[in-house]
Amino acid sequence: MPQSNNSCAFRTSIGGQALIEGILMRGPRKQAIVCRTADGLVEKVEDVSTIRDRYPVLKLPFLRGCVTFVESMVKGMQALTYSANLVPLEEQGEPDKLDQWIEAHFSAEKAQKLIIGVAVVLGIGLALLLFVFLPTILVGLLRPLTRSYLIRNLSEGAVKVAVLLLYMALVSRMQDVQRLFSYHGAEHKAIFCYEHGKALTIENVREESRFHPRCGTSFLLVVVLVSILVNALVRVDQIFARIAWHLLLLPLVVGISYEINRWCGGHDNWLSALLSAPGKWLQHLTTKEPDDNMIACAIRSMELVIPEEKGSDLWGS
Repeated sequence: MPQSNNSCAFRTSIGGQALIEGILMRGPRKQAIVCRTADGLVEKVEDVSTIRDRYPVLKLPFLRGCVTFVESMVKGMQALTYSANLVPLEEQGEPDKLDQWIEAHFSAEKAQKLIIGVAVVLGIGLALLLFVFLPTILVGLLRPLTRSYLIRNLSEGAVKVAVLLLYMALVSRMQDVQRLFSYHGAEHKAIFCYEHGKALTIENVREESRFHPRCGTSFLLVVVLVSILVNALVRVDQIFARIAWHLLLLPLVVGISYEINRWCGGHDNWLSALLSAPGKWLQHLTTKEPDDNMIACAIRSMELVIPEEKGSDLWGS
């Protein structure tokens, strides 16, 4: 497939997320969810409101990374829940026992908020289990790797990278996830088309690359790599003491990772290309080529969030 030059004259702050048969796009003023159903495209547009707007101190470097990460998880889960509810009832699976209990004891609105909250907590818990507890415990049990802090830290980092790649490789084989990753590719292509100043048509979007340097999932790999460097500060032997230190340093890791992604997104040179390369390699697993219906969905969601004031969505503004 022909791919356009990834060097953009304009870098937008508009970002997106793949949903179940749909896409979420978030601009500086509005966010739009567009999903494809049997009756056509379903659209939902909302004003963007963040806790950083209410508390400007949270916009400071390093603080803003953690806040943005948590807000993105919550809003992303809300959008995923919305898209899942659009799936025909006969295609939806039975809710698990916890969801059934919540729905039985709370109003519909409170139940949905609780279910989303539980999902976010479980998602963070799974990430901590896979990328903090598991590597530290595994390496800590291998005595030859614990005699040197340098070797121990590098070994823990290698386990984290291996777990991330293995997890992505396994989930990418699932049919439903493959469609999700195809919508992810459509999202990237639509953003690239807009940044290259082309008309948002299916033909133009189709020609763009699906590997975008400002991808949210690439951020996960950056976090893993930065954690290897930051955790070099931990010079304790006991396994659970190391885990405690890794947890304490996690906000710093996320904050540094966010600033790296933010800087790379606003620059086009050899260093930004080098720093964004690992994340773009990961996108070979997390994005797939979309079909024209997926591209049309991405185009519509993009159109709904492009601000009226030209240039107000400039990256970093």
